[in-house]
Amino acid sequence: MAYLLLGSNLGDRKAILATAVAELGRQAGPVTAQSGLYETAAWGLEEQPAFLNQAVQLKTELAPLDLLAACQQVEQQAGRERLVRWGARTLDVDILLYDNLIVNLPQLQVPHPRLPERRFALVPLAEIAAQVVHPGLANTIADLLTSCPDTLAVQLFKG
Repeated sequence: MAYLLLGSNLGDRKAILATAVAELGRQAGPVTAQSGLYETAAWGLEEQPAFLNQAVQLKTELAPLDLLAACQQVEQQAGRERLVRWGARTLDVDILLYDNLIVNLPQLQVPHPRLPERRFALVPLAEIAAQVVHPGLANTIADLLTSCPDTLAVQLFKG
């Protein structure tokens, strides 16, 4: 199983995430669980629109780098432009976890290296994978959320 985080803060965020979930299911493997949508102020570069974030569980046969390529393809289909790090974007897809693998390559790090410090990722992930163990830290996602130093508000989206 792979766990992904989807985020959008440009355009029709809800529709973009729904399309991304469908495309990921088509290109990478069946989506077997998905969290609700959560709205969060931007992290990193705060002077931009709020994000909608959603975690998904994916049953994939793709190798990690092939999954990354599929995620980037879905981002491109949504009009993603990589102009500024942590800048506004139509779609961002991050691989948070992939089974119990630890991948440390220049183009891909799994588990996502900043997962333990980002509430906007941990809150939706905990909704669908609270008892999954982070392979590098040996803590559950629920435990990581409890000890997360990030105080940024993460609200269930009501739109």
